Amino acid sequence: MLGASLPLSPVLANGLGTQGQRAGRADPGQADVLVIGAGIAGLAAARKLHDAGYRVIVLEARDRLGGRLMTHQAWDGINVDLGATWIHGAGPNNPIARLAKQVGARLATTSTDRTETFGSDGHRYDDDEEEALEALREAIEEAIEQTQDSDEDRPLGDAVREEMDYRSLGLAQRRQVDFLLNTTYEHEYGESVQALSLHTFDSGGEYAGDEALFLDGYRVLVEHLAKGLDIRLGQVVSAIDSEGEGVTVRVGGRSYQAAQVLLSVPLGVLKSGAIDFSPALPPEKTRAIEGLGVGVLNKCCLKFPEAFWDTRTDWINMVPEQHGQWAEWVSLARATGAPILIGFNAADFGREIEGWTDEAIVEDAMTRLRAVYGPDIPQPSDWAITRWASDPHALGSYSCNVVGSTVPMRNDLASPVDGKLFFAGEATDESFYQTVHGAYASGLRAANELMQAS
Repeated sequence: MLGASLPLSPVLANGLGTQGQRAGRADPGQADVLVIGAGIAGLAAARKLHDAGYRVIVLEARDRLGGRLMTHQAWDGINVDLGATWIHGAGPNNPIARLAKQVGARLATTSTDRTETFGSDGHRYDDDEEEALEALREAIEEAIEQTQDSDEDRPLGDAVREEMDYRSLGLAQRRQVDFLLNTTYEHEYGESVQALSLHTFDSGGEYAGDEALFLDGYRVLVEHLAKGLDIRLGQVVSAIDSEGEGVTVRVGGRSYQAAQVLLSVPLGVLKSGAIDFSPALPPEKTRAIEGLGVGVLNKCCLKFPEAFWDTRTDWINMVPEQHGQWAEWVSLARATGAPILIGFNAADFGREIEGWTDEAIVEDAMTRLRAVYGPDIPQPSDWAITRWASDPHALGSYSCNVVGSTVPMRNDLASPVDGKLFFAGEATDESFYQTVHGAYASGLRAANELMQAS
């Protein structure tokens, strides 16, 4: 969520109302299908069902569309995505890359080849130091390879540190190992290496291709998918009753009825128990909800009057004294022309700072930047700050595999219940969880399952 200093920029549905062979506008409380959640998974499912002629109502708890896609538009034509930002692996096989091409989205790329690294004392790493850091990265990868097939699952961090004899390393090397564990694994998966599963933390797949971001924000896909759909905002679902014929969904003091319901709410919301299911969900689905993890990756987006850093650089790495604090930044200057730096904080520290004020977060970020670029750099002219773990309609950034998580749990989470309840969302995608393309594909998969069961 944005800090109090900046307003939300809702992406609202336009042209509300359904069309199709089954009916025109749905009855105020009744439809063939209720889709719960207007993130990318729910919108993909609703779009497919609507185009197939189903009467669809989408119920969204927020006052905007997009879910964990949220484009900030308050900076004079500069669009900054506060949730998902990139198409990861934007090659021709990626469904989001194909959708972006279909809608004519303007894209730019960032590259890890354009990276600078700074030590905890603020000095820029030279070539020898970069090579030494890369050698440590390879040692970590080797440690994982040597231990990942062990009989008993355990925390990723424990396995790596034990295999590398972490305690025997000097302070500088320990800080570098912690930096690599944080930026390579905690930022990628959203959870502490002391919680991530050694066995399954990296069980997902990836597409080949560039890392592409939207110059107009992910909102262009949200608006495209939402066009013409009957979407009801501010509808916080509290209960789903699938006993008897059809399904009843309770929202505050009213109810919606449908033959089938497709849920695309985040795993964090399911884990919270905010939705009461009657009858209770099957044991294997409950075990999946409880057994999978939810990580957090927060952004501190700082807009400056002008860039004071090397604008040829995309990624700015800072080896911190304290584990996980302001270790990774992306510059939007080269890709977009905007003097914006985004600082990332994940896992434990990412959660901790959600309790801070915007001003405290910005000052902490600036303290780190001044240590690298000097005391005379300008203050940011504005900022946008996320708090995904505290967001009641997300309760985290994306799912992850913690100790005890198994690969089959995602299929259990995705499996339909009694031909009435269908499940979508990034957490239900075995191959591409944590990604927008995984969420989008899950919505299409769940819609197909629903149509086959109708």
